[in-house]
Amino acid sequence: MNIIEYTDFLVKSLVSNPELVKVESFDADEDVKIIEIIVPDSDMKLIIGKNGKNASAIRTLIQAYAYVNGLSKVRINIDSY
Repeated sequence: MNIIEYTDFLVKSLVSNPELVKVESFDADEDVKIIEIIVPDSDMKLIIGKNGKNASAIRTLIQAYAYVNGLSKVRINIDSY
């Protein structure tokens, strides 16, 4: 399982419409990988959570996954459509 599949699994586990979730990866520099999480506007509250706790937990888990697997720095952007 790569970091995109892992992120996809985490996010789809939280939302009510998992088929509408989109996770993409971009390389910003040679050291930084950007993971873009795009969810429907109606599910944004589930991803952010109360006081941003879910978003913080998602970021922590993805960064821990990257560290354990020897990946470069990871930035996570969460957006809605």
